[in-house]
Amino acid sequence: MCGIAGIIHPENPRPIDPARVERMCDAIAHRGPDGAGVWTDHGIALGHRRLSIIDLEGSPQPMLSADGRAVIVFNGEIYNFRALRRELEKDGTRFLTDGDTEVILAAWQKWGEVCLSRLDGMFAFALYDLEKKQLLLARDRFGVKPLFMARLSDGGIAFASELKAILAHPLMRRSVDMLAVEDYITWGYVPDHRSFLSGVEKLPAGHYRLFDMGKPAPQPRQWWDITFAERRKGKSADLEAELLHLMREAVQSRMVSDVPLGAFLSGGVDSSSVVALMAEGSVQPVTTCSIGFDVEAVDESSYAERIAALFGTDHKSRRVDPNDFGALDAIAAMFDEPFADASALPTWRVCQLAREHVTVALSGDGADEALAGYRRQVFQHHEDRLRNRIPAGIRSAILGPLASIYPKADWAPRPLRAKATLSALSVSGAEAYAAAVSITGPDQRAALYSEAFLKARGDYRAEQPFVETMETAPARSGLDRAQYADLKFWLPGDILTKVDRTSMATSLEAREPLLDHRLVEFAAALPEGQRVNGREGKAIVKRTMERYLPRDILYRPKQGFVMPIAEWFRGPLASSARQVARSKTLAALDWFDPKALSDLADRHISGRSDHGRILWQLVMLERSLSALGISDRK
Repeated sequence: MCGIAGIIHPENPRPIDPARVERMCDAIAHRGPDGAGVWTDHGIALGHRRLSIIDLEGSPQPMLSADGRAVIVFNGEIYNFRALRRELEKDGTRFLTDGDTEVILAAWQKWGEVCLSRLDGMFAFALYDLEKKQLLLARDRFGVKPLFMARLSDGGIAFASELKAILAHPLMRRSVDMLAVEDYITWGYVPDHRSFLSGVEKLPAGHYRLFDMGKPAPQPRQWWDITFAERRKGKSADLEAELLHLMREAVQSRMVSDVPLGAFLSGGVDSSSVVALMAEGSVQPVTTCSIGFDVEAVDESSYAERIAALFGTDHKSRRVDPNDFGALDAIAAMFDEPFADASALPTWRVCQLAREHVTVALSGDGADEALAGYRRQVFQHHEDRLRNRIPAGIRSAILGPLASIYPKADWAPRPLRAKATLSALSVSGAEAYAAAVSITGPDQRAALYSEAFLKARGDYRAEQPFVETMETAPARSGLDRAQYADLKFWLPGDILTKVDRTSMATSLEAREPLLDHRLVEFAAALPEGQRVNGREGKAIVKRTMERYLPRDILYRPKQGFVMPIAEWFRGPLASSARQVARSKTLAALDWFDPKALSDLADRHISGRSDHGRILWQLVMLERSLSALGISDRK
């Protein structure tokens, strides 16, 4: 796991000052404290910060191929590099190191960009072919590893693992993309199709860009996509056996490391399953780490302790409380862009705890997206089946108006919230799911925005690209489309961004075995009944893991790894809620109506409404603007 940075002048190659790339790399030194290097050629410069995981002494970067014809900077891990190495050696390839980086170089030289489909792992890399005068920028299938790109005023293109590295370049301007503000207020993060700063792009997951010197910059090309269009057949027992085999293989392949390795353990189905399979394949006790909270309703630490005892792990734990609110400036600086997933703080804390004991930690991320583990996916599944039985005209003409007059009941369990159900049924499945995933809907956003911002936003609505993603998905059902959107939109934009930034801030490598592409491809082809059974999501996973885990762990209601922000904003952090409503930073930008923000805070603190998540968004937006040095619209 590392950090990469670089600059290319594709159309008019010119010398590049290596000091500029060194400064970019210095900005992300936390991603790689074990080594650094810069390589330059006419029109191209590559920089690297290394966190040593495999071949600790023998794989420095930037790395030249054995024949000196190609050079690479690489962030990530290739889990099948030994198998690829054996295959390449049979064809006469000579290797000088024992790591995975050199294998990517050799794979490129043999197969070209097709090599990407041969790589099993998480990665973002920049590979320059000196003979062909080509630069390949590539990102892994799911977007586990990030890659930012920006056009500079001198015609060059800067790229890096984090936005802060690009901002270290003196020609990078800091101007906010107003549509990204709309995206952020809707979702709580800036999705991968946009960046918070104008002129910055994120290479999409499963895409690459191949630059030719002397030619215009190319558009990204997709090299991998998930499909839900196929269906597997077979008895449940056979499918469960295949799933267990894939999970075992995924976990075991990610336990290869030349440094201490452990796991995050929340006590939920996914992390408990990963720990169970790690313990099965490990002679030594697995090191596990968990975080607890001071509010019982969201505290899962007792479940984590049960799993740790069951598998005899070396368990470490720590608690998060409102006093940690003072760490938000550090969180904002980690993410660069505004990021309001409230679990970022405890994720950072568990990464800090893990780094005290290990250098690599396995997580359970990805299973909810791949195997329908979110409650919203289960509701979408049932609502879409009902939606298909009611003509669209009746749904829009009757259910929509009925939803508008039905009393709102946020306090009630989701199945009893008739207003939400009627509203969801009155629109298309894609529109309903976008509303379920979003934090703030169109009407609520419009009430918060200033007139100036509404004018700048124009006709764009953040839900549009999400709905389009669902409507064009290679899928057969509403559940398929919801999962596809989660894998393409929510997973890289929120979940994987959170884990990458918080783990790398502590120089910890996080690995996601349940995002093994073979496992996800298998899951996407499962019949819907194997994914959702009644009100149970991840049905096949829970049946499969019954041989390892207690039933009350497998079938207890999903809690999620979140902080009790609603309670804190009514108690110890109430003053912070009022302060953000009067924020001078937000007022100077003129994006929001000050009275609307004040009313929002008052209604939440008094208990009349639950606006905890929106208040958290505003707090994190204010902190991020300060971290970026943005105080006005210029």
